[in-house]
Amino acid sequence: MKSILAAILILAALVPAGPARAQAFGQYTGAAVVPVGGHVFGAYLNLSDHVIGGLAQLRLSFYPNLDFGFHGGLSRLDPVVSFGSRTTLRLGGDVRWQVAQLSEAFPADLALGASLAVETADQFKVVTLGPSAVASRTLGGTEGASFIPYGGLALNFTNRDAFGVEDTDLSVPLRLGVEARLSPAFRVVAELQLFIADHYNDDIGFVTGVNLPF
Repeated sequence: MKSILAAILILAALVPAGPARAQAFGQYTGAAVVPVGGHVFGAYLNLSDHVIGGLAQLRLSFYPNLDFGFHGGLSRLDPVVSFGSRTTLRLGGDVRWQVAQLSEAFPADLALGASLAVETADQFKVVTLGPSAVASRTLGGTEGASFIPYGGLALNFTNRDAFGVEDTDLSVPLRLGVEARLSPAFRVVAELQLFIADHYNDDIGFVTGVNLPF
């Protein structure tokens, strides 16, 4: 299993990346939600042939098995058109409901969610919303380092008004990642994103960053 995780990380590092779009922008973590009263701050770097950007996330929970995420950041968009580069503002939010927990009776954590995100700049606006699902499994003990491989799938409805052209699209981003919990307060994330049937984004994306519970 450790060799499989290593292979995923190496593959993610070698593959050219595409732009990440609140959990509309990425998954960033496994299916286990934040405990009631808990908080997690995250910071992530998105890279691609046409985009480089940074995104921050705050996750928190007020109710058992339910958490919320708020996302914001900036990206530099280099579109394949003659309108030049744009610095875009990205804002979004999402909610997740953990419907199953890892146990002897069930082999993984499982959560369902929904997200809404907006990316905007001069002559450029993209609104994305849709449901998602993610499954993950913790490998390692409760003490010391552990690894959480996860896989998430979303169904995103997108409306884009860019450079005078307005249209809509349906995409199915698949997110495959690993969250390495090096200590209770420090976690490293690597995520490979595959944009299926997507007319706006590149085919492949990569995100790396940290999650910091507090």
